[in-house]
Amino acid sequence: MSLADTASEIEHLNDKQRECLENCFEAAETCEWCADACAGEGEGMAKCIRLCRDVADLTTLHARFMARNSNYSEELAQVCAGACEECAAECEQHDADHCQLCAEVLRECAETCRQMASA
Repeated sequence: MSLADTASEIEHLNDKQRECLENCFEAAETCEWCADACAGEGEGMAKCIRLCRDVADLTTLHARFMARNSNYSEELAQVCAGACEECAAECEQHDADHCQLCAEVLRECAETCRQMASA
């Protein structure tokens, strides 16, 4: 079963929340990959690695909060959006393909988190 299929089974989620949950998991996976790849590139990548790891943890936590219908999900969505935007700005400064892809995924995640929080 795919993540989209699983998310569609969570009855209390609306469409914006489902999209946000899926984007949060994609952001977490992409950030873990980016951080690992950056670790092999040497000096100058510490901030990128740190931000990617923060985002991976935050987005995973937020997805779990959405899945269990937590009262704190909307507040956490705002935190996730801010972290995603900060990390995307950092990743955009690096030429590596993984950083560029990570920035793209994070921009989308930030947008859906903000939409979910304002719904």
